[in-house]
Amino acid sequence: MKKRIISLLFVAFIVFSVSSPVYAYVVKYKEDWYKLYHVHYQQYPDDCIENIYWLEKAVQADFCNPLFVDIKITTEKEWEKYRYLFQMHINLKLIEQHLRAGRTFDKKCIYFYDAPWKDEYLRNMETALTYYKAGLYYWKEAKVWCEKANASSFNFLYITDKQNWEDERERIVTGELDYEKMLNREISRLEKNIKQLNEMDKKY
Repeated sequence: MKKRIISLLFVAFIVFSVSSPVYAYVVKYKEDWYKLYHVHYQQYPDDCIENIYWLEKAVQADFCNPLFVDIKITTEKEWEKYRYLFQMHINLKLIEQHLRAGRTFDKKCIYFYDAPWKDEYLRNMETALTYYKAGLYYWKEAKVWCEKANASSFNFLYITDKQNWEDERERIVTGELDYEKMLNREISRLEKNIKQLNEMDKKY
């Protein structure tokens, strides 16, 4: 009896699987890759690395047709500014993810009792340093795209459906948003901590 019920359930499962349509979704364009980027409430290093991967793929991909973006594009000028803002925004998100990843390996303060674990701490801090320095590259890229989006030809032209991107552009222009200053501060502090740890007696 049990075997018969299991067989019937198996047949029902097969029939249901075959009859249900399966839709393939090809991730091809910049907008598609960007949709895969997400931030968890508690983000672990693997989550940051995953997001960095999606965002890097978004940077490299082509834009989809303006008809299929999630905002209304009516002129070539709007389309041009949208592309500049999008590139700027992706690079800013890459900086954020590198900062998040770096902070998981960073040791903010060095104490005298850290000496027995100095090798492990040094490995982690070098990893954090790599993330912070990579962030400086993306900041340069973000500023390039911000400058393009801030050209005088775009005066009085705002992509209001992407107000947060416009806000980011304005904050970069006014200097209110300056990741270079933040990253250099973190790099400088971390290099001092690495130096201090290297000078410690491991046999404490």
